[in-house]
Amino acid sequence: MITLHTNYGDVSLELDFEKAPVSSANFLQYCRDGFYEGTVFHRVIDGFMIQGGGMTADMQSKPTRDSIQNEADNGLANETGTLAMARTNDPHSASSQFFINVADNTFLNHSGKNPQGWGYAVFARVTDGMDVVNKIKGVPTGRHGMHQDVPKDPVEIQKVTVSDAYADK
Repeated sequence: MITLHTNYGDVSLELDFEKAPVSSANFLQYCRDGFYEGTVFHRVIDGFMIQGGGMTADMQSKPTRDSIQNEADNGLANETGTLAMARTNDPHSASSQFFINVADNTFLNHSGKNPQGWGYAVFARVTDGMDVVNKIKGVPTGRHGMHQDVPKDPVEIQKVTVSDAYADK
């Protein structure tokens, strides 16, 4: 288990190393490195997702490790309560940013190894704290520079705890 301790409460996650080994290992390493501490959920769209894992409260991007291979063809679906890797239009551009689906977003699922079909790789599930996710998805948002859907008051990941269950991963 991994717990994201936010200023809205705790969200516990379970990684799927069997179906998403690259994405899970990548996320776990960022957690172990303390990378997510002090980052915010910088994009919040109720009825869609909450995105975080790469920006500070002043909307500055943190430097990341290299991008990873897209694993969206792993059979996992972008369903409510799942986590997926965020990326640019390049299907293999995911690094640290992730999002939590707050709806069943089937249009984000893998449908083919082409620019329109790659999809977004699901790698984890919220096991406790969906009430916190639901609080976050409803926060007031606005613009911040070129960014849209930014919470007016920062939703910060203050600390991340990795349980002993992942000691051998």
